[in-house]
Amino acid sequence: MGRWRDGRGRLIVRAASGEVPTASVPLEVSASYRARTKGLLGRDSVDGAMLLSPASGVHTFGMRIPIDVAYLDRRLTVIAVRTMSPGRLGLPRLRARHVLEAEAGAMAGWGVRAGVRVEVEAASP
Repeated sequence: MGRWRDGRGRLIVRAASGEVPTASVPLEVSASYRARTKGLLGRDSVDGAMLLSPASGVHTFGMRIPIDVAYLDRRLTVIAVRTMSPGRLGLPRLRARHVLEAEAGAMAGWGVRAGVRVEVEAASP
C-alpha cells in the first residue's frame, strides 16, 4: 500500500459479500504531521470523511462538532467505531494504524462498523 500523501480521494465501503459498494464517500487524506495535527479543528461540518495516517488515537479538544471515529488496522479493517463529543480524549488502539473521522452518525449510515474492511481510492492528479 505504501505511504499515504495529503490529498483527496474516495472511501469505498462494501457490503459483507464484498461485491457491491454500500457507500462511496469523498475522502480527505491527512498524512503529513501538519495535516494530521490540524485534522478537523475549526470546521463546522465535514464533507465526507478524513483519513489520518499514521494514527492510533485522536482527541476532540477544540472541535465544534461531535464526530464518529473509526480505528483501522494496517489492512484497513475497522477495529472499533466510537462517537466523540467535543473536548474528549480518545484512547489509542494498539492495533490501529489509521483513523477515519466523519460527522457523528455518518458512519452508521455508510455501514462502517467493526470487522468491515474499507478501501481508499486516490483522486487522479
